[in-house]
Amino acid sequence: MSQISPLAFVHEEAVIGKDCEIGPFCYIDKNVVIGDGNKLMNSVTLLSGTRMGNHNVVFPGAVIGAIPQDLKFQGEETTAEIGDHNTIRENVTINRGTAAKGRTVVGSNNLLMEGMHVAHDVEVGNGCIIGNSTKIAGEVVVDDFAIISANVLIHQFCHIGSYVMVGGGTRTGQDIPPYVMAAREPVAYCGLNLVGLRRRGFSPELIDNIHNTYRLLYQRGKLREECLAEVREQVPSSPEIDYILDFVTNSKRGIIK
Repeated sequence: MSQISPLAFVHEEAVIGKDCEIGPFCYIDKNVVIGDGNKLMNSVTLLSGTRMGNHNVVFPGAVIGAIPQDLKFQGEETTAEIGDHNTIRENVTINRGTAAKGRTVVGSNNLLMEGMHVAHDVEVGNGCIIGNSTKIAGEVVVDDFAIISANVLIHQFCHIGSYVMVGGGTRTGQDIPPYVMAAREPVAYCGLNLVGLRRRGFSPELIDNIHNTYRLLYQRGKLREECLAEVREQVPSSPEIDYILDFVTNSKRGIIK
């Protein structure tokens, strides 16, 4: 049975799962569905279109499902979808989607730190850590296990790869490919995220192959197509190498230098 504070507002049309805790001064709008075992501390706001899975913890001041901060939004029915086992810290804001994609998605097992913002139609994968006051603009895609430090600004439509480490205060208007560290001003490739890859169990051989892939991709004076061809010729194929090649090939904003 869920525990709902008498000082919380829960719309009669909202759907609340089992064993949830809803603290005082929470506001849960109509057209909200949350699963089992969620804990909403005081002053959490879930607005129309919010869909939340199971066993999430949401800290005070968070607002999920607010309408997009996008002038093309015309009031269409869209959602903000949260997976399972996420920790959403104080004052995090997650806007719902627009007609572009129809939904904003945050996967499972993520840590969203204080004051960070997830804009309309963003897709955040699983196992990500996103630091304090980071702002993610509309239609950005963040792949699994990315670590994005504090005060990072990510331009709309960017793609952030898996297992990256993005340094604090970084601003990027380009895609950050998987497995790398990105920092400096302007943002630049700073080598592989070696500590992160080793912690995640990547073998020395695979790390060497990833390193050789980026050594070839970041050759000076060569076109991207030439670099990609050399990788295909010289580096043994694997799902990780194929992921890098697909990421770079399909990059619309270009990868960081």
